[in-house]
Amino acid sequence: MVKNSFISIILKEQEENKENRGSVEFQVVSFTNKIRRLTSHLELHKKDYLSQRGLRKILGKRQRLLAYLSKKNRARYKELIGQFDIRERKTR
Repeated sequence: MVKNSFISIILKEQEENKENRGSVEFQVVSFTNKIRRLTSHLELHKKDYLSQRGLRKILGKRQRLLAYLSKKNRARYKELIGQFDIRERKTR
């Protein structure tokens, strides 16, 4: 997949800067990588309910981080969403 290789390149760039591991962008990228791996795993193992639960937890964490980022810095939020093809959250 092109997206996974793209994410791994960005992760390697981010890993070079050890100081940035706590940044919101790095956490969203790592959660996105985990989500894509779990999704491909669940395509093969449809009844792996523990992995489904883990996927839902990671999705919630990423959603909260993206909500925080959208409140703090809308430009970085838009850039990150566009870069990783993440759907924008619904506004009420």
